[in-house]
Amino acid sequence: IVPFVSVNQILLLLLVLTVCAILYNKVHQVPLALKNETVDLESPEEMEEEIPVVICAAAGRMGAAVAAISSIYSNTEANVLFYIVGLKTTIPHIRKWIENSKLKEIKFKVVEFNPMVLKGKIRQDASRPELLQPLNFVRFYLPLLIQKHEKVIYLDDDVIVQGDIQELYDTKLAPGHAAAFSDDCDLPSTHEMIRSVGMQNTYMGFLDYRKQAIRDLGISPSTCSFNPGVIVANMTEWKHQRITKQLEKWMQRNVEENLYSSTLGGGVATSPMLIVFYGKHSSINPMWHIRHLGWSPDARYSEQFLQEAKLLHWNGRYKPWDYPSVHTDLWENWFIPDPSGKFKLTRPDS
Repeated sequence: IVPFVSVNQILLLLLVLTVCAILYNKVHQVPLALKNETVDLESPEEMEEEIPVVICAAAGRMGAAVAAISSIYSNTEANVLFYIVGLKTTIPHIRKWIENSKLKEIKFKVVEFNPMVLKGKIRQDASRPELLQPLNFVRFYLPLLIQKHEKVIYLDDDVIVQGDIQELYDTKLAPGHAAAFSDDCDLPSTHEMIRSVGMQNTYMGFLDYRKQAIRDLGISPSTCSFNPGVIVANMTEWKHQRITKQLEKWMQRNVEENLYSSTLGGGVATSPMLIVFYGKHSSINPMWHIRHLGWSPDARYSEQFLQEAKLLHWNGRYKPWDYPSVHTDLWENWFIPDPSGKFKLTRPDS
């Protein structure tokens, strides 16, 4: 005899089963929701907010990299990730310097540069041997060193940043352009200094127009040059256009034909970039690259002009950690002494 089951009991049973099913789904959906949230944190939109800044730390001038990093970190609220590039022998020193100073709070990665990639591509030039240091060519190999970023800032070590690096990062690159630079003719207030110290600001100062290979480029020698000490680069375009391969091609041709090493500008790393990026680069706000501070120990900018500048660059022989040099007080504001005592400033009373 089958016991009688009322309709109400059946409905109650169905209700209980439905409630159980709902509770089961809610409980088991929590990990999925957490997983999705994790994916969102790694999304490209979130990654884009991280500003990658590449700076080299060379032996004998690590204090320069430290001052540059200090100035950037102190003047922004942006999420900056520093890529500090060095040779195998110098990496332990710069890492210890950062970890044992107030810079220990920064986000950074130390990247080793293998100078073997330059083998056979650099022509020896006794007049400016310091320009042949391997780390001068790191900017040629940005996509090999920086993997996950679409947009990258590269800075020479002999700079300090007085503005918010976010502003430089927001530089617009025109479609099809792999990089943005500051043109050497872009700031009227620098022209007097350029004339007074004989600084070159055209292609004539960097390329040897006596050579047929240079004349064949069809670039007027009076074309305004640019300075690759500050670069905002688009990695997708850089790789698509095979910029690194193009730069290496001109390095190789210079080894064979001496197209630019011994010219007045001494631009061993600048000249290939002038050729490859001719007519194909965007512009950086001129105030984001005030340069030539290291060209002469006598030529000085006005204090008001320097205070308004967003970035100062001591390109040239006279560096602010050495003596003689100009406007060293502005640089020294950001310098952090070496905890190991190996790097020391050179001053007239030292």
